[in-house]
Amino acid sequence: MAEDTNVTSAHPISKKVILCVDDDEAILQYEKTLLELSGYAVLTASSGKQALQLVTTSELDVVILDYGMPEMSGHEIALEIRLARPRLPIILLSGSDVPTDVLALVDAFISQNRSQPKIGADDCVLMQPNLQCGRIKLTNTRGFWTLD
Repeated sequence: MAEDTNVTSAHPISKKVILCVDDDEAILQYEKTLLELSGYAVLTASSGKQALQLVTTSELDVVILDYGMPEMSGHEIALEIRLARPRLPIILLSGSDVPTDVLALVDAFISQNRSQPKIGADDCVLMQPNLQCGRIKLTNTRGFWTLD
């Protein structure tokens, strides 16, 4: 897959920066568009190697990571992120079940259909209640999870 050559780590300080990691370019573009329309700065990575490079060179507020990645799994990527940036929040996405040891590495797990603009409360499991780390906060507001 082609790597995103338009990636830059220079963003206005007021915008929260989200790194989306997925091997499916269509999903990456959808997530990027949706999040940018919501006021976030978004970086994308279509491989684990590219994601880890961005984690070590960019100011990030949260990583949204697909579990089912080729070459490096979401589990392996999450492990490497924890080593490089232990306090960086990770939201793991998967259309299937994820082993408990993987869930222990992440701050939130979202399953089922992630193409919905809002993720219903039953679809998201926070590994820490009302996650807050740095400038980002994931909360349940009126039955929907939001990034504040």
